[in-house]
Amino acid sequence: MKPTKIADGVYDVGVIDWNIRDFHGYSTDRGTSYNAYLVIDEKVALLDTVKAHFADELIGNISQVIDPKKIDVVISNHTEMDHTGSLPRIMNLVGEDKPLYCSKMGAKNIASHFPNTWNYHPVRDGETLSLGKRTLTFMETRMIHWPDSMFTYLKEDHILFSSDGFGQHYAGFERFDDQAGSEAMVQAKKYFANILMLYGPRILKLLEKVVASGIRIDTICPDHGVIWRETPGEIIDAYLRWSRQEAEKKAVVIYDTMWKSTETMAKAIAEGISLTGVKVKPIHIRSSHRSDIMTDVLDAAAVVVGSPTLNNQMFPTVADVLTYMKGLKPANKIGGAFGSYGWSGESVKLVAAELAAMKFKLIESGPRLQYVPDNAGIEACIAYGKKIGEAVNAG
Repeated sequence: MKPTKIADGVYDVGVIDWNIRDFHGYSTDRGTSYNAYLVIDEKVALLDTVKAHFADELIGNISQVIDPKKIDVVISNHTEMDHTGSLPRIMNLVGEDKPLYCSKMGAKNIASHFPNTWNYHPVRDGETLSLGKRTLTFMETRMIHWPDSMFTYLKEDHILFSSDGFGQHYAGFERFDDQAGSEAMVQAKKYFANILMLYGPRILKLLEKVVASGIRIDTICPDHGVIWRETPGEIIDAYLRWSRQEAEKKAVVIYDTMWKSTETMAKAIAEGISLTGVKVKPIHIRSSHRSDIMTDVLDAAAVVVGSPTLNNQMFPTVADVLTYMKGLKPANKIGGAFGSYGWSGESVKLVAAELAAMKFKLIESGPRLQYVPDNAGIEACIAYGKKIGEAVNAG
Protein backbone atom coordinates (compact mmCIF):
# COMPACT_ATOMS: atom_id res chain seq x y z
CA MET A 1 0.00 0.00 0.00
CA LYS A 2 1.39 3.39 -0.97
CA PRO A 3 1.31 6.21 1.60
CA THR A 4 -2.01 8.06 1.71
CA LYS A 5 -2.05 11.84 2.07
CA ILE A 6 -4.57 12.94 4.71
CA ALA A 7 -3.67 16.63 4.87
CA ASP A 8 -0.63 18.74 4.00
CA GLY A 9 2.26 17.04 5.77
CA VAL A 10 0.07 14.27 7.24
CA TYR A 11 0.24 10.74 5.82
CA ASP A 12 -0.97 7.24 6.55
CA VAL A 13 2.09 5.00 6.09
CA GLY A 14 0.52 1.83 7.47
CA VAL A 15 0.00 -1.57 5.88
CA ILE A 16 -2.85 -3.86 4.82
CA ASP A 17 -3.16 -7.40 6.17
CA TRP A 18 -5.29 -9.04 3.49
CA ASN A 19 -5.12 -12.55 4.87
CA ILE A 20 -5.86 -12.40 8.60
CA ARG A 21 -9.10 -14.20 9.42
CA ASP A 22 -9.02 -14.41 13.21
CA PHE A 23 -8.17 -11.76 15.80
CA HIS A 24 -8.38 -13.08 19.38
CA GLY A 25 -11.35 -15.28 18.43
CA TYR A 26 -13.02 -12.48 16.43
CA SER A 27 -13.61 -13.32 12.76
CA THR A 28 -11.87 -10.86 10.46
CA ASP A 29 -13.35 -12.04 7.19
CA ARG A 30 -12.58 -8.66 5.58
CA GLY A 31 -8.93 -8.68 6.71
CA THR A 32 -7.57 -5.60 8.46
CA SER A 33 -5.04 -2.79 8.26
CA TYR A 34 -2.46 -1.56 10.73
CA ASN A 35 -2.39 2.19 10.31
CA ALA A 36 0.60 4.34 11.22
CA TYR A 37 0.82 8.07 10.64
CA LEU A 38 3.51 10.63 9.79
CA VAL A 39 3.15 14.30 10.70
CA ILE A 40 5.81 16.43 9.00
CA ASP A 41 6.56 19.87 10.43
CA GLU A 42 9.72 21.45 11.80
CA LYS A 43 9.87 18.19 13.70
CA VAL A 44 8.67 14.91 12.20
CA ALA A 45 6.48 12.60 14.27
CA LEU A 46 5.56 8.96 13.64
CA LEU A 47 2.38 7.82 15.38
CA ASP A 48 2.24 4.06 16.02
CA THR A 49 3.82 1.22 14.08
CA VAL A 50 2.58 -2.15 12.75
CA LYS A 51 2.84 -5.88 13.37
CA ALA A 52 6.42 -7.12 13.48
CA HIS A 53 6.40 -9.06 10.22
CA PHE A 54 5.16 -5.98 8.32
CA ALA A 55 8.11 -3.83 9.49
CA ASP A 56 9.86 -3.79 6.11
CA GLU A 57 6.68 -2.60 4.40
CA LEU A 58 6.18 0.13 7.00
CA ILE A 59 9.74 1.35 6.56
CA GLY A 60 9.31 1.26 2.79
CA ASN A 61 6.16 3.38 3.04
CA ILE A 62 7.83 5.93 5.32
CA SER A 63 10.78 6.09 2.91
CA GLN A 64 8.44 7.12 0.08
CA VAL A 65 7.60 10.25 2.07
CA ILE A 66 10.76 11.03 4.05
CA ASP A 67 14.05 9.48 5.11
CA PRO A 68 13.06 7.53 8.27
CA LYS A 69 16.20 8.82 10.01
CA LYS A 70 14.63 12.31 9.89
CA ILE A 71 11.87 11.22 12.28
CA ASP A 72 12.33 13.24 15.47
CA VAL A 73 9.58 11.84 17.65
CA VAL A 74 7.87 8.44 17.91
CA ILE A 75 4.45 8.23 19.56
CA SER A 76 2.82 5.04 20.81
CA ASN A 77 -0.90 5.47 21.41
CA HIS A 78 -1.39 1.81 22.31
CA THR A 79 1.10 -0.93 23.15
CA GLU A 80 -0.72 -4.00 21.83
CA MET A 81 1.65 -5.87 19.52
CA ASP A 82 -0.28 -5.19 16.33
CA HIS A 83 0.78 -1.55 16.86
CA THR A 84 4.17 -1.95 18.55
CA GLY A 85 5.55 -5.08 16.92
CA SER A 86 7.74 -3.00 14.59
CA LEU A 87 8.82 -0.57 17.29
CA PRO A 88 12.27 -2.14 17.88
CA ARG A 89 13.06 -1.86 14.15
CA ILE A 90 11.82 1.72 14.04
CA MET A 91 13.71 2.85 17.16
CA ASN A 92 16.89 1.23 15.88
CA LEU A 93 16.45 2.98 12.53
CA VAL A 94 15.56 6.48 13.74
CA GLY A 95 17.93 6.40 16.71
CA GLU A 96 17.28 5.04 20.18
CA ASP A 97 17.98 8.46 21.69
CA LYS A 98 14.92 9.88 19.92
CA PRO A 99 12.01 10.51 22.34
CA LEU A 100 9.26 7.90 22.56
CA TYR A 101 6.01 9.50 23.74
CA CYS A 102 3.41 7.26 25.35
CA SER A 103 1.21 7.06 28.45
CA LYS A 104 2.77 6.16 31.79
CA MET A 105 1.30 2.68 31.56
CA GLY A 106 2.46 2.54 27.97
CA ALA A 107 6.07 3.03 29.01
CA LYS A 108 5.73 0.18 31.47
CA ASN A 109 4.10 -2.12 28.91
CA ILE A 110 6.61 -1.40 26.14
CA ALA A 111 9.51 -2.06 28.48
CA SER A 112 7.88 -5.40 29.35
CA HIS A 113 7.48 -6.27 25.67
CA PHE A 114 10.95 -5.28 24.53
CA PRO A 115 14.08 -5.06 26.72
CA ASN A 116 15.51 -1.66 25.80
CA THR A 117 17.04 1.61 26.96
CA TRP A 118 14.84 3.89 24.89
CA ASN A 119 14.23 7.54 25.67
CA TYR A 120 10.72 7.33 27.15
CA HIS A 121 8.56 10.43 27.61
CA PRO A 122 5.46 9.36 29.56
CA VAL A 123 2.77 12.03 29.11
CA ARG A 124 -0.02 13.41 31.26
CA ASP A 125 -3.62 13.77 30.10
CA GLY A 126 -3.81 17.09 28.24
CA GLU A 127 -0.05 17.46 27.79
CA THR A 128 1.03 19.05 24.50
CA LEU A 129 3.98 18.70 22.16
CA SER A 130 4.95 21.38 19.64
CA LEU A 131 6.24 20.16 16.30
CA GLY A 132 6.78 23.74 15.09
CA LYS A 133 3.70 25.16 13.43
CA ARG A 134 1.62 22.24 14.66
CA THR A 135 0.70 21.08 18.15
CA LEU A 136 -0.14 17.61 19.39
CA THR A 137 -2.30 17.10 22.48
CA PHE A 138 -2.30 13.76 24.31
CA MET A 139 -5.58 12.50 25.74
CA GLU A 140 -5.57 9.60 28.18
CA THR A 141 -8.17 6.95 27.28
CA ARG A 142 -7.32 4.37 29.91
CA MET A 143 -9.06 0.97 29.38
CA ILE A 144 -10.26 1.86 25.89
CA HIS A 145 -9.33 -0.83 25.47
CA TRP A 146 -6.02 -1.37 27.34
CA PRO A 147 -4.72 0.44 30.45
CA ASP A 148 -2.13 2.25 28.32
CA SER A 149 -4.47 3.58 25.60
CA MET A 150 -4.44 7.23 24.59
CA PHE A 151 -5.55 9.48 21.73
CA THR A 152 -3.42 12.15 20.07
CA TYR A 153 -5.05 15.30 18.66
CA LEU A 154 -3.48 17.48 15.96
CA LYS A 155 -4.87 20.86 16.87
CA GLU A 156 -4.26 22.91 13.73
CA ASP A 157 -5.66 20.30 11.34
CA HIS A 158 -8.45 19.10 13.68
CA ILE A 159 -7.30 15.48 13.28
CA LEU A 160 -7.85 12.91 16.01
CA PHE A 161 -5.49 9.94 15.99
CA SER A 162 -7.73 7.57 17.89
CA SER A 163 -5.72 4.37 18.31
CA ASP A 164 -8.20 1.44 18.42
CA GLY A 165 -11.17 3.76 18.92
CA PHE A 166 -13.44 4.17 15.86
CA GLY A 167 -11.54 1.42 14.05
CA GLN A 168 -12.70 -1.49 11.94
CA HIS A 169 -11.08 -4.70 10.78
CA TYR A 170 -11.28 -3.86 7.10
CA ALA A 171 -8.68 -4.37 4.37
CA GLY A 172 -8.96 -2.31 1.23
CA PHE A 173 -7.30 0.23 -0.99
CA GLU A 174 -10.27 2.44 -0.04
CA ARG A 175 -8.59 4.41 2.73
CA PHE A 176 -11.42 6.81 3.56
CA ASP A 177 -15.01 6.34 4.72
CA ASP A 178 -16.49 8.00 1.63
CA GLN A 179 -14.58 5.49 -0.52
CA ALA A 180 -15.54 2.40 1.48
CA GLY A 181 -19.22 3.34 1.70
CA SER A 182 -21.58 1.62 4.13
CA GLU A 183 -19.13 -1.22 4.77
CA ALA A 184 -17.09 1.09 7.02
CA MET A 185 -19.96 1.47 9.48
CA VAL A 186 -20.85 -2.23 9.26
CA GLN A 187 -17.33 -3.22 10.26
CA ALA A 188 -17.11 -0.45 12.88
CA LYS A 189 -20.22 -1.86 14.57
CA LYS A 190 -18.73 -5.35 14.60
CA TYR A 191 -15.49 -3.97 16.03
CA PHE A 192 -17.30 -2.15 18.83
CA ALA A 193 -19.52 -5.15 19.65
CA ASN A 194 -16.61 -7.55 20.00
CA ILE A 195 -13.80 -5.41 21.41
CA LEU A 196 -15.20 -2.30 23.06
CA MET A 197 -18.71 -3.14 24.28
CA LEU A 198 -17.65 -3.93 27.82
CA TYR A 199 -15.90 -0.55 28.04
CA GLY A 200 -19.08 1.28 26.98
CA PRO A 201 -19.47 3.29 30.22
CA ARG A 202 -15.87 4.52 30.02
CA ILE A 203 -16.18 5.34 26.32
CA LEU A 204 -19.38 7.26 26.99
CA LYS A 205 -17.71 9.41 29.66
CA LEU A 206 -14.75 10.08 27.37
CA LEU A 207 -16.93 11.04 24.41
CA GLU A 208 -19.13 13.27 26.54
CA LYS A 209 -15.96 14.96 27.82
CA VAL A 210 -14.66 15.46 24.27
CA VAL A 211 -18.01 16.80 23.06
CA ALA A 212 -18.26 19.14 26.05
CA SER A 213 -14.74 20.47 25.39
CA GLY A 214 -15.88 21.79 22.04
CA ILE A 215 -12.78 20.63 20.18
CA ARG A 216 -13.29 20.45 16.46
CA ILE A 217 -12.77 17.06 14.86
CA ASP A 218 -12.71 17.08 11.06
CA THR A 219 -10.90 13.77 10.59
CA ILE A 220 -10.57 10.64 12.72
CA CYS A 221 -7.56 8.41 12.05
CA PRO A 222 -7.89 5.03 13.78
CA ASP A 223 -5.22 2.33 13.86
CA HIS A 224 -7.40 -0.16 11.95
CA GLY A 225 -9.50 0.30 8.86
CA VAL A 226 -10.61 3.44 7.05
CA ILE A 227 -10.08 7.07 8.01
CA TRP A 228 -13.23 9.05 8.80
CA ARG A 229 -13.02 12.29 6.81
CA GLU A 230 -16.56 12.53 5.40
CA THR A 231 -18.63 11.40 8.40
CA PRO A 232 -16.63 11.78 11.63
CA GLY A 233 -19.76 13.03 13.35
CA GLU A 234 -21.70 9.91 12.35
CA ILE A 235 -19.18 7.50 13.85
CA ILE A 236 -19.02 9.58 17.04
CA ASP A 237 -22.84 9.52 17.27
CA ALA A 238 -22.81 5.76 16.66
CA TYR A 239 -20.29 5.29 19.48
CA LEU A 240 -22.52 7.31 21.79
CA ARG A 241 -25.49 5.03 20.96
CA TRP A 242 -23.47 1.84 21.23
CA SER A 243 -21.85 2.96 24.49
CA ARG A 244 -25.29 3.56 25.97
CA GLN A 245 -26.34 0.19 24.51
CA GLU A 246 -29.45 1.76 23.05
CA ALA A 247 -31.62 -1.04 21.68
CA GLU A 248 -33.57 -1.16 18.46
CA LYS A 249 -37.00 -2.78 18.26
CA LYS A 250 -35.32 -6.06 17.50
CA ALA A 251 -34.83 -9.56 18.91
CA VAL A 252 -32.35 -12.33 18.19
CA VAL A 253 -33.10 -16.02 18.72
CA ILE A 254 -29.74 -17.76 19.15
CA TYR A 255 -29.75 -21.55 19.19
CA ASP A 256 -28.07 -24.81 18.37
CA THR A 257 -29.74 -28.10 17.70
CA MET A 258 -28.99 -31.84 17.60
CA TRP A 259 -31.94 -33.43 15.79
CA LYS A 260 -33.74 -30.24 14.67
CA SER A 261 -36.17 -30.14 17.61
CA THR A 262 -34.58 -27.03 19.18
CA GLU A 263 -34.40 -25.48 15.72
CA THR A 264 -38.13 -26.09 15.22
CA MET A 265 -38.75 -24.37 18.55
CA ALA A 266 -36.49 -21.45 17.59
CA LYS A 267 -38.36 -20.84 14.36
CA ALA A 268 -41.71 -20.94 16.15
CA ILE A 269 -40.51 -18.48 18.80
CA ALA A 270 -39.19 -16.19 16.08
CA GLU A 271 -42.57 -16.40 14.33
CA GLY A 272 -44.32 -15.40 17.55
CA ILE A 273 -41.99 -12.42 18.00
CA SER A 274 -42.60 -11.29 14.42
CA LEU A 275 -46.36 -11.36 14.98
CA THR A 276 -45.93 -8.48 17.45
CA GLY A 277 -44.22 -6.29 14.85
CA VAL A 278 -40.76 -6.70 16.32
CA LYS A 279 -37.93 -7.40 13.91
CA VAL A 280 -36.42 -10.80 14.68
CA LYS A 281 -33.43 -12.80 13.48
CA PRO A 282 -32.99 -16.53 14.21
CA ILE A 283 -29.26 -17.40 14.42
CA HIS A 284 -28.02 -20.97 14.22
CA ILE A 285 -24.77 -21.00 16.18
CA ARG A 286 -22.84 -23.49 14.06
CA SER A 287 -23.76 -21.52 10.92
CA SER A 288 -22.51 -18.26 12.44
CA HIS A 289 -19.36 -16.96 14.07
CA ARG A 290 -19.62 -15.81 17.68
CA SER A 291 -18.37 -12.34 16.71
CA ASP A 292 -21.14 -11.94 14.12
CA ILE A 293 -23.66 -13.10 16.73
CA MET A 294 -22.40 -10.41 19.12
CA THR A 295 -22.75 -7.77 16.42
CA ASP A 296 -26.48 -8.57 16.28
CA VAL A 297 -26.71 -8.70 20.08
CA LEU A 298 -25.25 -5.18 20.42
CA ASP A 299 -28.44 -3.33 19.49
CA ALA A 300 -31.02 -6.06 20.11
CA ALA A 301 -33.67 -5.40 22.76
CA ALA A 302 -34.21 -9.13 23.39
CA VAL A 303 -31.84 -12.09 23.33
CA VAL A 304 -33.52 -15.51 23.37
CA VAL A 305 -31.23 -18.54 23.64
CA GLY A 306 -32.12 -22.15 22.89
CA SER A 307 -30.19 -25.31 23.67
CA PRO A 308 -30.74 -29.06 23.63
CA THR A 309 -29.53 -30.98 26.67
CA LEU A 310 -26.36 -33.02 26.24
CA ASN A 311 -24.88 -35.00 29.14
CA ASN A 312 -27.04 -33.08 31.63
CA GLN A 313 -25.59 -29.79 30.35
CA MET A 314 -26.39 -27.15 27.77
CA PHE A 315 -24.96 -27.84 24.30
CA PRO A 316 -21.22 -26.95 24.15
CA THR A 317 -21.59 -24.40 21.34
CA VAL A 318 -24.27 -22.58 23.34
CA ALA A 319 -21.99 -22.50 26.37
CA ASP A 320 -19.23 -21.06 24.18
CA VAL A 321 -21.42 -18.21 22.93
CA LEU A 322 -22.77 -17.42 26.40
CA THR A 323 -19.25 -17.36 27.88
CA TYR A 324 -18.10 -15.01 25.12
CA MET A 325 -21.21 -12.85 25.55
CA LYS A 326 -20.80 -12.62 29.31
CA GLY A 327 -17.27 -11.26 28.95
CA LEU A 328 -18.51 -8.43 26.72
CA LYS A 329 -21.18 -7.37 29.26
CA PRO A 330 -24.23 -6.60 27.13
CA ALA A 331 -26.73 -4.51 29.09
CA ASN A 332 -30.38 -3.49 29.03
CA LYS A 333 -31.56 -6.74 27.46
CA ILE A 334 -34.72 -8.82 27.73
CA GLY A 335 -33.79 -12.49 27.96
CA GLY A 336 -35.41 -15.81 27.26
CA ALA A 337 -34.37 -19.47 27.34
CA PHE A 338 -35.83 -22.57 25.70
CA GLY A 339 -34.80 -26.01 24.56
CA SER A 340 -35.54 -29.62 23.85
CA TYR A 341 -34.37 -32.75 25.65
CA GLY A 342 -34.53 -36.51 25.62
CA TRP A 343 -34.68 -37.71 29.24
CA SER A 344 -33.25 -35.12 31.66
CA GLY A 345 -33.62 -31.57 30.28
CA GLU A 346 -31.33 -29.34 32.37
CA SER A 347 -30.33 -27.00 29.52
CA VAL A 348 -33.14 -24.44 29.80
CA LYS A 349 -32.49 -23.86 33.49
CA LEU A 350 -28.74 -23.57 32.87
CA VAL A 351 -29.16 -21.11 30.00
CA ALA A 352 -31.60 -19.00 32.04
CA ALA A 353 -29.08 -18.88 34.89
CA GLU A 354 -26.40 -17.54 32.54
CA LEU A 355 -28.74 -14.84 31.21
CA ALA A 356 -29.75 -13.91 34.75
CA ALA A 357 -26.07 -13.60 35.68
CA MET A 358 -25.77 -11.04 32.88
CA LYS A 359 -28.70 -9.16 34.47
CA PHE A 360 -31.05 -9.76 31.56
CA LYS A 361 -34.73 -9.27 32.35
CA LEU A 362 -36.02 -12.83 31.93
CA ILE A 363 -39.48 -13.46 30.49
CA GLU A 364 -40.76 -16.32 32.69
CA SER A 365 -39.78 -19.94 32.12
CA GLY A 366 -39.31 -20.65 28.43
CA PRO A 367 -40.56 -23.75 26.60
CA ARG A 368 -38.88 -27.02 27.58
CA LEU A 369 -40.06 -29.79 25.27
CA GLN A 370 -39.24 -33.49 25.18
CA TYR A 371 -38.16 -35.04 21.88
CA VAL A 372 -39.94 -33.75 18.75
CA PRO A 373 -42.27 -30.78 19.34
CA ASP A 374 -45.91 -31.59 18.64
CA ASN A 375 -48.51 -29.05 17.58
CA ALA A 376 -49.20 -28.03 21.17
CA GLY A 377 -45.49 -27.53 21.76
CA ILE A 378 -45.12 -25.38 18.66
CA GLU A 379 -48.10 -23.27 19.72
CA ALA A 380 -46.47 -22.85 23.15
CA CYS A 381 -43.31 -21.59 21.42
CA ILE A 382 -45.28 -19.12 19.29
CA ALA A 383 -47.03 -17.88 22.42
CA TYR A 384 -43.68 -17.47 24.19
CA GLY A 385 -42.37 -15.50 21.20
CA LYS A 386 -45.37 -13.19 21.45
CA LYS A 387 -44.56 -12.54 25.11
CA ILE A 388 -40.98 -11.65 24.17
CA GLY A 389 -42.22 -9.33 21.43
CA GLU A 390 -44.76 -7.68 23.73
CA ALA A 391 -42.01 -7.05 26.30
CA VAL A 392 -39.88 -5.40 23.59
CA ASN A 393 -42.81 -3.23 22.53
CA ALA A 394 -43.47 -2.24 26.14
CA GLY A 395 -39.91 -0.93 26.30
